[in-house]
Amino acid sequence: MASAATSMVVFATPGDNGEAMPPLSEKHTVSMYFVEAAVARLDPATRARVLAAAGIAPQWLALPQARVSAVSYSALWVAVARESGDEFFGLDRRAMKPGSFALICQAVAACHDVDRAVRRMLRGLSLFLDDVHGELHVAGGEAAIVVVNRLPPGPEHRFADETFLVMVYGLLCWLAGQRVPPNRVEFGFDRPAHAAEYTAMFSPVMVFGASRTRLCFDAALLARPVTIDTATLRRFLRAAPRSVFLKFENEESWTARLRRRLRARQAGEPWPVFEDVADELNTAPTTLRRRLEAEGSSYQEIKDRVRCDLAIHRLVHSPATVDEIGEELGFHDASAFHRAFKRWSGLQPGEYRRQRRT
Repeated sequence: MASAATSMVVFATPGDNGEAMPPLSEKHTVSMYFVEAAVARLDPATRARVLAAAGIAPQWLALPQARVSAVSYSALWVAVARESGDEFFGLDRRAMKPGSFALICQAVAACHDVDRAVRRMLRGLSLFLDDVHGELHVAGGEAAIVVVNRLPPGPEHRFADETFLVMVYGLLCWLAGQRVPPNRVEFGFDRPAHAAEYTAMFSPVMVFGASRTRLCFDAALLARPVTIDTATLRRFLRAAPRSVFLKFENEESWTARLRRRLRARQAGEPWPVFEDVADELNTAPTTLRRRLEAEGSSYQEIKDRVRCDLAIHRLVHSPATVDEIGEELGFHDASAFHRAFKRWSGLQPGEYRRQRRT
């Protein structure tokens, strides 16, 4: 995985076009990997249209570690489906026509319990897709949604697994009325460069190189009643696919908790040292370091990512000077801020501001 210190974080939110900007939060951003994978099968003209519809600048595709808002990614998903006539990004030999997902949601909302709803959801998806389907396995108190993917190994196979898992996990959480904490997620492919994204999306407990992709959770959840009324269904579908994509984010990962702590810092305050943060989180520094490593991260990477996020947010959405922004972020030497931002983004802060405003 590329270090966060060398990453480029881009917020292609509605706020960039003059509308109200959503609150800045790590749970509202999506790796550029998913954007690039979503448009990979489109011809250049169609790709340009869907990116424009989502408010995503085409040049950010060349920056693998860039990020866009979940709002923008959801708009991209809708635009791709509209242009291609396929809600599954053209990954399966059979197009999942627009409206298929809504029909599945309507069908599962009528079920009495999660068990029946999950089985109906998987049957419904198998009606719309030929190469990818899911199975529910229950054994020893554990349930697993297994992705059966007949696509040849490679990037499209992996993205199909990821997209299918996003859909079924988002629906599972919606049906259960809560975020379902997975016991673990097994992936039927080697660890990719963007694997750290899975920590927020699914679980920090991950296995790579498994025979098939599986999302494992407590089987007791299957007995939970489904209580979805017409109004709830309407709100969920109106917000889809963002309601699906954001439903499953793991806000309790150690990385997410540390980001929240660092974002709570007031402008001009010194950044907390690692040992103090560990104490605030009621854990030993060695334990916290080990847990962050297991999630593919580190304190320095998280701090740099937060500082880069905040710097970009201020450069794009505030009249403060570059030096004032640097001071807010704790850089008392203006040249140190310029060097850090260039390391994070590849651009000087003033140059970045000019490009975004252009």
